[in-house]
Amino acid sequence: MNLPLVKGGTTMTPDLRQRVAREGQEGMALVLAIMVLLVLTVIGAALMANVNTETRIAGLKVRDTQALSTAEAGVQEAMLRIRNGDIVDDVNAAKTTYIFNQVAGSVPPVGTNEVGLATLQPAGSWLSYSTATKTPYTLSVRYKTRGTPGQILKYDDAANPKINTATGNPIWVITSTGTQGTASRTVYAEVTRSKFNVLARAAVAANVGIDFKGNINVCGHDHRMDTPLNTLPPACCASWHMIPTTSHTTCLPGAWSSNIVQKQGSSTVQGDPVPWRSSQPTASFYSGPWDMLGMSQSEFYAWVGTPTNSEPSPPVGIYYLDNNIIKQDHVGDWHYTGGDGEGFLYCDGNLHINGNFTFKGLIYCEGDLDINGNVWILGGLVVRGNSTVKIANGTATILFSGDAIQQKISRYGGNLRTIAWRELN
Repeated sequence: MNLPLVKGGTTMTPDLRQRVAREGQEGMALVLAIMVLLVLTVIGAALMANVNTETRIAGLKVRDTQALSTAEAGVQEAMLRIRNGDIVDDVNAAKTTYIFNQVAGSVPPVGTNEVGLATLQPAGSWLSYSTATKTPYTLSVRYKTRGTPGQILKYDDAANPKINTATGNPIWVITSTGTQGTASRTVYAEVTRSKFNVLARAAVAANVGIDFKGNINVCGHDHRMDTPLNTLPPACCASWHMIPTTSHTTCLPGAWSSNIVQKQGSSTVQGDPVPWRSSQPTASFYSGPWDMLGMSQSEFYAWVGTPTNSEPSPPVGIYYLDNNIIKQDHVGDWHYTGGDGEGFLYCDGNLHINGNFTFKGLIYCEGDLDINGNVWILGGLVVRGNSTVKIANGTATILFSGDAIQQKISRYGGNLRTIAWRELN
């Protein structure tokens, strides 16, 4: 027997049964709709979270890239400071120079064997590749060294190995950390000055006769660039030779002349393999300083720059003295009475040196040269000359140093080259 369907105590009619069925279906649809909406909401939230994550990652990458670019900008300032001679180049293996994000006059104090410099950046718009006070993230420049005590490493293309402690120009290590928000990147770079191929013939080379008179000291043994001021041959000089006395492959005579070399009084002239060479072929003398520096004539004049008729005081850098536009006419007259110089001094005329004068590097004179007084030169002298070179009176000392010529000319007239570049983080 079929019983009638009852809802709430009421017998269900066919219409009622259809309405109940529809309500059940609508309820199920609502549940399904809510479930679909919930799923879509979860998916949307996940997508939004993913977008936010991607955005954060992209932001971190941007800041990371900006931090790296900032660190590289710090390396560029350090290289500029080396090129400009702002970095102390005293061959002190322990010396470190710090470049602070400070204006001149506000550089914080630094320790022993440390130098502090203000950044070259315009005040108020400093890139964050250094700090205002000394921290591990301060832009720094130091010599590359090895061993204890530290020996300064040099780079020489012609040597084997190229990195050594004997020849070439010192290697600087630059450490620069750039920051951008929470991101930081550190760049480590090793740079050196380009080497000049200097062809020297003696401590003093001339195309005329040379007279050494009085208490004059001339040594053609190759001396180190850090030879102390007022070092004299023969006794204390040997301590500062580039290589042991048993192997003088880079040493030269004390004097070389296409005419006669004369030594009078208590003068000391020594060198290797002979103290001096007289009456050398005139054709063997330089046609100009470009021959000595391994350049063409046009390259030399482009390199040495515009001449000046006034003696630079002090003569620190690369200088070309000339009183007209006629090259190698030997006309002009310049005087130095005391002072300290270094680099390269080229005179198209006569040069007179007196008093307490010191120089590290190379002096090349087209005219006559006379020296009187307590003059101390580490490097070399070259004189084309019109008459005899006179080095007399006082206690003039000329010590040949290929190292001093190379480093001082490179310091003021050379280009920097990068020999290592890497990121530390």
